[in-house]
Amino acid sequence: MTVAFFSGKGRRIGVALGAVSAGLLVLSACDKPTPLATVTVGDNSVSSEAACYNDGKALENSEAQKCLNKKAEKSIKVSMTDTVHFGVDPDIADNGWTLFLDGQRGEPEPSKKTYRSINGSAFFSTQTEGAAPKNSQVSIVETKGAKVIGIWHFQLEKSD
Repeated sequence: MTVAFFSGKGRRIGVALGAVSAGLLVLSACDKPTPLATVTVGDNSVSSEAACYNDGKALENSEAQKCLNKKAEKSIKVSMTDTVHFGVDPDIADNGWTLFLDGQRGEPEPSKKTYRSINGSAFFSTQTEGAAPKNSQVSIVETKGAKVIGIWHFQLEKSD
């Protein structure tokens, strides 16, 4: 004669606990996502995780410089009259962040705000004579003092 060790309800609870445990094990093996940065123009938005990020620790200077030269994977269309809105996670704002245009620092001081707006014409003007550029790569660079913590890239494509 066999004896059931668990009732039907007990088996279901055991199976459910096993499934939850397995799910938690799988999730614990996943990498923590980087904070997000978002660019919004009108009704269109594009968000991205960092191109370079070291779990909130400073990047090596050589790594940060190489990362600034990476091409953006995310793009958004911008006209000269549009307002471009930049948004960052509070974690990024806590340290401070600044915009780089085509790999060059675009402003003197980092911002501690989570949201900023800039006129689209600022990204397509030129200091020399000639045609204005059709594209501009904007990088959001999170800093902590003189150290670079993370870099996010966006390609702004000039629309007519």
